[in-house]
Amino acid sequence: MSGQAVPVDLSGHMLDLEEDEDLEVFSKHHSSAADGGSMPNSPSSMVNQYRLEDEEDELVDTMKDLLVTVDQPESHVTAIETFIVYRVVTKTTRSEFDSSEYEVRRRYQDFLWLRGRLEDSYPTLIVNPLPEKFVMKGMVDRFNDDFIETRRKALDRFLNKVSAHPVLSHSQHLHVFLTAQDLLSHRKQGPGFLSRVGETVRAVAHSVRGLKGRPEEFTLMHDYVEEFSSKISSVDKITQRIAKEQREYVDELKRCGPTYSLWAALEEDLAEPLRGVAGCVERCCVETEEHIQYLSEVLVPAVHEYVLSADTVKAVMRRRDTIHADYEVKNEALALRKDEPQALEEEVGRLAERLELANSALKGDWCRWQEGMRGDLRSAFVSATEKNIQYYEKSQPSQWIKMPWHILGRTPFFMPSLQFHSSTLHKVQLV
Repeated sequence: MSGQAVPVDLSGHMLDLEEDEDLEVFSKHHSSAADGGSMPNSPSSMVNQYRLEDEEDELVDTMKDLLVTVDQPESHVTAIETFIVYRVVTKTTRSEFDSSEYEVRRRYQDFLWLRGRLEDSYPTLIVNPLPEKFVMKGMVDRFNDDFIETRRKALDRFLNKVSAHPVLSHSQHLHVFLTAQDLLSHRKQGPGFLSRVGETVRAVAHSVRGLKGRPEEFTLMHDYVEEFSSKISSVDKITQRIAKEQREYVDELKRCGPTYSLWAALEEDLAEPLRGVAGCVERCCVETEEHIQYLSEVLVPAVHEYVLSADTVKAVMRRRDTIHADYEVKNEALALRKDEPQALEEEVGRLAERLELANSALKGDWCRWQEGMRGDLRSAFVSATEKNIQYYEKSQPSQWIKMPWHILGRTPFFMPSLQFHSSTLHKVQLV
């Protein structure tokens, strides 16, 4: 009933943050090059390779029979609340749709309703996470233009993930979401509060009792997700910390830059090199702000999405375990009951069939989730590598800033600042 074991090594593609292993690989590459072996691919050639693969993915996207786009966010203000409404445009060639194109307006709560209904209907399928509803402390206001655009991209990504899924894309709830002009009547339907409470209580009871016969393949999946969740959370924190430090760096540059312009106006002999430093700081501000924008709009959301996605997978596995625990309880009860077991046998049979379907659905979606996760994170990190290369190339000086030796006596704060950011600011040559 549990099926065959997963034939792949679940730990083979885990994110690895061990610096020693990274250094070991780096040293091996350099030693092989020194020994006359083949040189490793350059960063630019690797980026080009992955870009070609992304173009192939885009070509596949154009062949889809269900294309969904989220755009044109609008702010709505009522006497009770303020919220954002997004346009959802659907183009399709599927026969179950009455028209080939639809246009509706949806707010964030509508997306929440859709995701909830999909999870209720397909408890052991992995439904892509939505962006978080509330803004964390220290983040931008939720009606800020940058935040709205970041959320729009996340909602667009959510719908495209669902519309590309072989099962979820045929859900009646998705059909209603994409086509119904008035969604309020549909949102009132569905499992009630008491039903949800009952499912939660049953899940807690099964977790206390424990699962006796979980198949090994699902234990491996569970261990993989736990380790992945820990490591992607660390990457998420590091990425957000880098973005925060970059913002602090720009603030420092903006305070520092005008000082050299004022200084240049006071000392004619030093005017030219000081103006060069002021221009250098200004250019670095511009390039760093562009780099921060990329981090905030692309890399940080891509990494954080898989922090949420790991939690989603954990929840799916808990639901599978609940179904399995239901089957075990009824099966044990059947073994103990000696009189009139027919009704219980029928219920055990239904639970066995449900468990088999749940296992099959999760195994299929597990492979799909892993493939998507590796592709998404690879694309995000390769793109970040390319942007970092461009950022540091633009930060290199077109010509050296020449600074006389005697200026050091009058600039106690200047040289440490530039040396600390030597990889970003223009270099200074002492002559």
